[in-house]
Amino acid sequence: MARQTTRKTVLKARTLRKERSLPEALLWNELKQSDLKFRQQHPAGPYVVDIYCPSAKTCFEIDGIAHDMGDRPERDERKVAWLEAQGYRVVRIAARDVLKSPGDVADAIVRLCEADS
Repeated sequence: MARQTTRKTVLKARTLRKERSLPEALLWNELKQSDLKFRQQHPAGPYVVDIYCPSAKTCFEIDGIAHDMGDRPERDERKVAWLEAQGYRVVRIAARDVLKSPGDVADAIVRLCEADS
């Protein structure tokens, strides 16, 4: 049985919205200009996803260097496995790609979501 989103996860998402990384902020500024609806720091069960497009049921995770350290790779794998088991598609995007060209990354995200909406 899927774990439901808890109040703790919702509060964590609210906090994370205020503490976005630079790549997340740059990407969000581009995506909010789209006609598609996106959510930032969206709670999904026990997790919070960086960007979510409900019409395409797709989560976008912006991965900086911290995602390569310590137990983060294993935690990320568990998160992706759980999300996919719930029917979400998960797309991981390198933070360096967003920093290099947030507009191009946003355009690719919008095209992907439009194809699935």
